[in-house]
Amino acid sequence: MRAGLRGFAIFLACIMLGVAAIAAVNSVAAMMAGAVEREGRAILGGDVRYGLTQREAKPDELSYLQSLGAVSETVSMRTMARPAAGGDPTLVELKAVDGAYPLYGQVATTPPEPLGDLLGTRNGRFGALAAPEFMERTGLKPGAVLRVGSAELELRGVLTNEPDVLSDGFNFAPRLLVGRAAMNVTGLIQPGSLVEFDYKVRLKEATYAGDLTKDANARFPSAGWSIRTSDRAAPTLQRNIERFGQFLTLVGLSALIVGGVGVANAVNAHLGTKRGVIATFKSLGAGGAFVSKVYLLQIMILAGVGILAGLVLGAIAPFVAARFLEAFIPIAAEPSIYPTALLVAALFGVLTALAFALVPLGRTRDVPATALFRDIGGAGAGGRLRASYLGGALLLALGVAALAILMADDRKVAAIFLVATAVAFLILNAVALGIMRLAKAAPHPRAVAWRLALANIHRPGALTPSVVLSLGLGLTLLVALATIDNDLRREISGNLAQRAPDFFFVDIQNGEIDPFRQEIQRLTPGSTLEAAPMLRGRITRLDGVDTSQVKVPPEGAWVLRGDRGITYDDVLPKNSRLSEGEWWAPGYTGEPLVSFAAEQGRQLGLKLGQTITVNVLGRDITARIANFRDVEWESLSINFVMVFSPNAFAGAPHAWLATLSIPDGGAEVERGVLNGIADRFPAVTTVRVKDALDAVNSLVAQLALAIRAAAAVALVASVLVLSGALAAGTRRRIHDAVVLKTLGGTRRVLIASYTAEYMMLGLATAVFAVAAGALAAWYVVAQVMDLPFHFDWTIALTTVLVSLLLTVGIGLAGTWRVLGQKAAPVLREL
Repeated sequence: MRAGLRGFAIFLACIMLGVAAIAAVNSVAAMMAGAVEREGRAILGGDVRYGLTQREAKPDELSYLQSLGAVSETVSMRTMARPAAGGDPTLVELKAVDGAYPLYGQVATTPPEPLGDLLGTRNGRFGALAAPEFMERTGLKPGAVLRVGSAELELRGVLTNEPDVLSDGFNFAPRLLVGRAAMNVTGLIQPGSLVEFDYKVRLKEATYAGDLTKDANARFPSAGWSIRTSDRAAPTLQRNIERFGQFLTLVGLSALIVGGVGVANAVNAHLGTKRGVIATFKSLGAGGAFVSKVYLLQIMILAGVGILAGLVLGAIAPFVAARFLEAFIPIAAEPSIYPTALLVAALFGVLTALAFALVPLGRTRDVPATALFRDIGGAGAGGRLRASYLGGALLLALGVAALAILMADDRKVAAIFLVATAVAFLILNAVALGIMRLAKAAPHPRAVAWRLALANIHRPGALTPSVVLSLGLGLTLLVALATIDNDLRREISGNLAQRAPDFFFVDIQNGEIDPFRQEIQRLTPGSTLEAAPMLRGRITRLDGVDTSQVKVPPEGAWVLRGDRGITYDDVLPKNSRLSEGEWWAPGYTGEPLVSFAAEQGRQLGLKLGQTITVNVLGRDITARIANFRDVEWESLSINFVMVFSPNAFAGAPHAWLATLSIPDGGAEVERGVLNGIADRFPAVTTVRVKDALDAVNSLVAQLALAIRAAAAVALVASVLVLSGALAAGTRRRIHDAVVLKTLGGTRRVLIASYTAEYMMLGLATAVFAVAAGALAAWYVVAQVMDLPFHFDWTIALTTVLVSLLLTVGIGLAGTWRVLGQKAAPVLREL
């Protein structure tokens, strides 16, 4: 090792990049998870939060909550707000708070006045605070008067910090904060309105969360409330952090595995330069085991340097990321050093480096000294690989896979990812072998440069496997992600927008549905209005078993998580078809029945004849599954997981949900609908589907950018491996170039042959990456997402160009030194 680290730059970079990616991702995820846990009470708004849908707590329920400690009530719903002086209505997330709010954390406003003063009455009007996004959309300033429902509210400032906003879930519209008394005068809370009542409790004394949940459910078994404690303050955010962290860890691991190929190339090249030393060792009586141990120790010391450098970068990542993440997630992140995250990354690095180093070491172990001496100036002798070395490498690879699966939140996804990576490696090796065989079987061209290029592709020790393996995986991943992103955004902004209705209307009161239909026909003659009754309910039991005791796969868990929209109907809804069972007859009066969405039913393991219990408005209703139906969710029409027989909700207060499709609508027609409905039905919430799709498209774009950035790490690793493979072959090419020049070959012929070789390898790799990436994208888009698949040939062209630029550019840069090599020193070694 005193000879220096020459030739190991790529080795160190490959190890460092993979370890840094894993350490950084896990450190940042740990930082965010710690921030959520540390600020749990402020995020939740209390030690415990009891949520009710479409109803307030009954007096005995409220008394029970008050016995636990201080209680703060908040009421949330979506509604429309418009300037009282005239103007278009804007969708807002309306939240009403009482005088005890917030129990934890601080509300920040501009101007910085007491919250009670800002929301209280002045000149006969209650006050309101709006999020900065509301001010930007409407152009309003403090002092403006808003009409919300049947009340006029004075806009008194900007809400710059809302401590419990994360626990409220995804906010589709900007926040408008008002007092609890102001909510009462708006007239928005009607029977069946989609309104959430949350009761946040600051406990008098510390109590185990599980005991609180059991006690509340035991005292009020039909309350139907959702209970959250501060350790689960923002479950959606926490799940997303875990899942995104898992995905990025797997991407980092793939980069480390790709880098492992670079490790193998670097080790092989290093051993090639030490043939004379190894031959001398063996001539003096050293055994193969001794030689292997010496060089394994050297390699692992160097790997330790790369791992240490990666850990340093990973440890710095939270300090860099904290500032950027606070702009998107409103919690104070306190970066630190996270030993567990660093230890896991180091373990991945050690296992990967050792696994990929064992194979070239094993090939050198049993090569006799005579063979090494004969080959000192040549291409290198490769011995037969011992089963123990191969077995050790495989065991280490299994160790890496086991560690990745053990760490994963969704182990099935992790296992599929790792299996796919292993299969991709096998396929890429097969592709490389196929390219070599095609090059060998191809007719010999007359041009010397092309003949040399073909020979270089298929000869022993060719660069073909390294180039295909290094670039193939990174380019395939980028093609797949780019195609999925392109198809998803194309569907959202194109096909979906064309099929979807123009408007959704929520909270149409039961007694207003007929006048509402008439008003729609007046505003938009010839339009199509579809409406359905809607309630909110939480599934509490599946075939008599409490849902907390039911184990379901992650893809079906969302059905049991929180409240679901439910409806009733005498006939099979549009955009649905029966897949199993029969629909009930019109006017059915027997046992309550329910129709369940087939896909979700399969995920929950439901069968015909089993029962479903839902809690609606504090009442448990049990219905028997009469049929399953396939639902066209992608139509964005009115669809429900559960459709009940009408007798199940006889007499229950509820509102209506409606969609409106305008055949020849334009901006003015849509504006007329917005203003007309807001004037006539101020309690109805109007959602323009185009705005919703734009918001979704923006979110998809942000996620796609983050995923592409992560995938770029794998491509960078691929480039490093490619550079290392070319560097590892430099010694062999020096000898070839010298021999060819001695036999009359010119620099021009050599450059042409190398360019042709790299172009053919780059083109073949790009063709495979396009085909494999398109196939993977087709499976995800068509089979998993059930969306139309469309391949953009711009992606294919870009992939080909990137592949050619990388192979030809890096290849010629690496061989330029070869062309200037003096012949005499090399010939003396032959």
